[in-house]
Amino acid sequence: HGNVFFVSADGQEWQAEARTAQTLLEVAHNNDIEVEGACGGECACSTCHMILSEEIFDQLPEMDEDEEDMLDLALEVTETSRLGCQVRLLKSRHEDMTIQLPSDCIDQLGDW
Repeated sequence: HGNVFFVSADGQEWQAEARTAQTLLEVAHNNDIEVEGACGGECACSTCHMILSEEIFDQLPEMDEDEEDMLDLALEVTETSRLGCQVRLLKSRHEDMTIQLPSDCIDQLGDW
């Protein structure tokens, strides 16, 4: 067990209990943090877009094309943006990490 901290765009902060091998989206949902994840963690929407520190981002495996395509649909994408459903926690590198939540998550599964 370890902790992950989620910070909203308006500065609200939540401490979440996390376990190794969970995705960031699972951690958020298990701790009642409102991250949508409209597609259920299948990398088929951009609603679990999260912004990581450069230090954490650089330690992660590279994102695949599907994740890149979905992030293209998200707002407020940064150099260190990832989809929460695609980032699995490893105890060695994710203890007490802080995740920034963008102010506006757009559901790309809905009707347009």
